[in-house]
Amino acid sequence: MNRLDKPITNLSDPIATLDDTNFTFDRGQNTPPKGRRIVTDGMSHVAGSEETPLLECTIPEMLAETVRNYGARDAVVFSRQQIRWSWKKFSDEVDALAAGFLSLGLKTGDRLGIWSPNRPEWLLTQFATARIGVILVTINPAYRVAELEHTLNLSGCTALVMAQQFKSSDYVEIFNELAAGDDSEDPVKRNIEKLPNLKIVVCMTDSSNESAPDGMMAFDNVASLAGPAQRARLDSVTSMLTPEDAINIQFTSGTTGLPKGAVLSHRNIVNNAQFTVGAMNFTHRDRLCIPVPLYHCFGMVMGTLGCVTKGAVMVFPGEGFDPTETIQAIASESCTALYGVPTMFNAILSLNDFSNFNLSSLRTGIMAGAPCPIETMNQVVNDMHMGEVTIAYGMTETSPVSFQSNVDDPIQKRVSTIGRVHPHVECCVIDEAGSIVPTGEIGELCTRGYSIMKGYWNDEKRTKEAIDEDGWMHTGDLAVFDDEGFCNIVGRSKDVIIRGGENVYPKEIEDYIYHFSKVQDVQVFGVPDSKFGEQVCAWVVPKPGESLTESEIIDFCEGQIAHYKVPKHVRIKEDLPMTVSGKAQKFKMRSEMVKELNLDEIETA
Repeated sequence: MNRLDKPITNLSDPIATLDDTNFTFDRGQNTPPKGRRIVTDGMSHVAGSEETPLLECTIPEMLAETVRNYGARDAVVFSRQQIRWSWKKFSDEVDALAAGFLSLGLKTGDRLGIWSPNRPEWLLTQFATARIGVILVTINPAYRVAELEHTLNLSGCTALVMAQQFKSSDYVEIFNELAAGDDSEDPVKRNIEKLPNLKIVVCMTDSSNESAPDGMMAFDNVASLAGPAQRARLDSVTSMLTPEDAINIQFTSGTTGLPKGAVLSHRNIVNNAQFTVGAMNFTHRDRLCIPVPLYHCFGMVMGTLGCVTKGAVMVFPGEGFDPTETIQAIASESCTALYGVPTMFNAILSLNDFSNFNLSSLRTGIMAGAPCPIETMNQVVNDMHMGEVTIAYGMTETSPVSFQSNVDDPIQKRVSTIGRVHPHVECCVIDEAGSIVPTGEIGELCTRGYSIMKGYWNDEKRTKEAIDEDGWMHTGDLAVFDDEGFCNIVGRSKDVIIRGGENVYPKEIEDYIYHFSKVQDVQVFGVPDSKFGEQVCAWVVPKPGESLTESEIIDFCEGQIAHYKVPKHVRIKEDLPMTVSGKAQKFKMRSEMVKELNLDEIETA
C-alpha cells in the first residue's frame, strides 16, 4: 500500500483558492453563515473549513443539550410500532435502559453487541450504552454463524442484545448453534465455550407479555432491574466520560480476511454527524426519514446522531427498507429529508401508486453507497421534490463522511463527483511513490483529521497498514480532484464490490469458499448489474478428480455468510487466468463474464 514516507512539502504553501459555499453553521442557528473550503492551487490537496469549531462533547452531553432545548418536541417516530416520543420521553427511556445495564453489571469500557434490524430497542441501546460509556458493537443483521462468532469474540463482547428474527433470519436458532453445550439458565451468567467473553444475552420480544427464549432475558425487563441506586449513578458515570473515549466498534470487511472492527470515539461521530446534516442546512424543524440500516454509520451516525445534533426528528418507516413503508412514512410524517442508496430511490420511484403520495414536504437528503445514475437524480429532484439532495462519500474508518456535495451544487456535479471536502478534514491524492499529484491526475485518496478512527480493535498490524505515521488514512480508492476541489472516485484499488450500497470484499468470500473440501482455487469479483450496481461472481476450480457444480457453491454459502455476499453468478473452471508471477487477473474474468452475460457497464453520468 502506498505511504507518504516523507513530509509533504506544499502543506505550508500560501492558499491559492478560497471557495465560498453555504456549508457549515453553529448548532442552533437557523441560517448558516458562509463557510469556506480551501483548495491548494494546482495540486490534489484540499482542507476543509475550520470556521465552525469542533464539538468537544460526548454523545450523552449532546443529547442532554437537545433535550433542554427541544424537550417537548417530537424526537422519534417508529411508524410500524406506532411509537412517537418527544425528546424528553426518549431521554427518559434511554436513562431507564442505561440504569438497567448498570444493574446487570455492565461498566464503562465493556463491549455490548447489537444484532437486530431497525427497531426502537436498537435506538435505545445506542444511546443507553453511550450514557454509561459501554462500547456498542454493531452487528450486521445479515450475519450468520461464522461472522457472528468472529465479531463477538474479536470485540470481546460481555453482552449481546438481539432480535428473535427478521425476514428469513432466525437469530435465536443461529445463536443457539454457537451456544450448543451451554446448559446455563441464567441469562447474565452464560458459559458458552465458543463465546468465552459473553455472559449476558438479552432478546427483544414481539409483545410486552412474551417471555424470552431459554437462557435469555427479555429486553423489556432490563429497565425494571434498576433501582434508585443505579439511576442515581447515571450522571456521575457520564461525567467521567471524555470525547476521546471509544464508544462504537463498527465492523467492516477487508481484503485480507474476516471483518475488522473500526473503533470510533464520541468526538469522531458527534462531529461527523453535525457536519453531515449541516451540509443540508438541518435545523430542529427538519424531519428525517431513515430507511437505511442502523448497524451502519449511514443510519446511526449520519442519521440518528445527526438528528440529535440539531434537534431534528428521526422517522423510521420499518425494520428494513420497504419502498411502500418508506413513501407512506414520508407522506404521513411530512418528512423534509430522506436517506438512501440509489437502489432505494429507484424502488420508491417505481411504485405503481407513487403519484398517490404527497411528497411536497421533502427538501433534501443524502444519496450514498453507490454511483447515482443521472436519470435517477433528475427524478429524485423533480418527482420527489428533493432539489437539495446531496451526495456523500466516506468509509467506516472515517466516521464516515469525508466528502459531500452542497445543496446548490449543479446536478451534473452531484452525479459525477462526491462533492467537496468536509470541515476539519484534510485530503490528498498520491501516486505510487507517495507524492501528491497535480489536480486532474488519478491516484490513491488519503485523508486525515478529527474523523479518523482510533484504530482497528485488537489489530495493531492492520491499523498501521491503514494509517501511516503522519496520520493519513489510506482509503484504497482511486480518485481525482478538479480545480474547484470536487472529487471523483474512479476505481477501487482494493477490488471492493459495491452491491446495492453494501461493500463486499472478495477476499472474505474467497476465504470462506476455500473451506469447501472440493475447492482447489477460487476468485471472486464484481460484474455490472442494473439494479444493484454490481453483483458477486465467483470462478471456482475443483480439486483434481472432484466433480463440482455451481449450485453446490451457492448452497455452501447460503445461510453461512450474509445474503449479499453469496455469489449471484458461479462458474466452474479448469484453471484461472494468471500473471507470470502467479497473480489472478480478475479484470480478464470480469471482461469474459460481461460478454457471456451480455451485460453493459452502468453509466452514471
